[in-house]
Amino acid sequence: MTSSKKQAMINIIASNDNWIEGEAIRQLEYTANLQGMKKAIGMPDLHPGKGYPIGGAFFSEKIFYPYLIGNDIGCGMAMWQTNLKRHKAKLDRWIKKIPDLQNKWQNDSKQWLLEEGLDSSKWDSALGTLGGGNHFAELQEIHSIEDREEFEKLGLSKNNLFLLVHSGSRGLGEEILRTHVDQYKNNGLQENSESAAQYLKQHDYAIKWACLNRALIAHRFLCSIGAKYQFVLDLPHNTIKRVQINDSLGWLHRKGAVSSNSGTVVIPGSRGSFTYLVSPIGDQKNNCFSLAHGAGRKWKRSDSKSRLKRKYNYESLLKTELGSKVICNDKNLLYEEAPQNYKNISVVINDLKNAGLISVLAILKPLLTYKTRRR
Repeated sequence: MTSSKKQAMINIIASNDNWIEGEAIRQLEYTANLQGMKKAIGMPDLHPGKGYPIGGAFFSEKIFYPYLIGNDIGCGMAMWQTNLKRHKAKLDRWIKKIPDLQNKWQNDSKQWLLEEGLDSSKWDSALGTLGGGNHFAELQEIHSIEDREEFEKLGLSKNNLFLLVHSGSRGLGEEILRTHVDQYKNNGLQENSESAAQYLKQHDYAIKWACLNRALIAHRFLCSIGAKYQFVLDLPHNTIKRVQINDSLGWLHRKGAVSSNSGTVVIPGSRGSFTYLVSPIGDQKNNCFSLAHGAGRKWKRSDSKSRLKRKYNYESLLKTELGSKVICNDKNLLYEEAPQNYKNISVVINDLKNAGLISVLAILKPLLTYKTRRR
């Protein structure tokens, strides 16, 4: 559905089978009316955030909005193919070996920073830590291959296991946003200003830092179970980038949305549903070269436990309906991130397919999802 607002064109990529909350639409419309905003795109996983919606892409001219991106700059998904074979999976043994990924990595991270061209900072000790909320590290197997030719072009094997890591820039991103808010509240920054240049420098550092964080998380996870691995992709979800769309040069904000002009994209559901490996197709201009980043929440975190605790006890949530296992010693988090809190990922994928934006290469199934060992 498309409509013209005071400044921006709004487009919500969602079918009648999808359910988009009224509050998410209200936030999308509010964002569309920010100064300089020209396009506001709601993805099929659109849901309410803190003032601004999650699951959207926003294109502005002459001004951009750090507050719209939020505190977890560079948060995203990264995937690796391992040498572990699906028919030799030893989940119970691996569960005992995987370390507490909330704790500081005991080795020196300076070499990792050096190889990525990143300066050391006070946040070095947080590198390789997962964080809370919806962040996870998940071992997956291939459930089905939908486009064998394209799948094999990526050098992937149907018999190997994959690791998907979802994490971000931790306290670094939070500090960058707090600094901005202290000076400018939720106001935007004029392009070419000194403050804009300063923020963009910090933003770009956080993007690289978050990418490195995911790589180190994968290293810790896979080395603990004796696996070798090769990189497949890394896709941030919370970013600002200067781009040209049609004849306009401006600023593309992605808040819970993934770039569709960087090759293959991974779109996960909840820990109890499938993950989709997809290829962007067609003209991506109308969706601002962006796609959904996941299933999107259905219920607020604060409502999760009260909705689920009468039907599900703690132990029952440590195994999903797909038969996968979950590592999560935090009972509140286990309820907050239960699959029932998320929208149907197949609806999200179908909406993108029917809009002519993606083709599905493969579908992956979770085997083991790591959340936290902390109580």
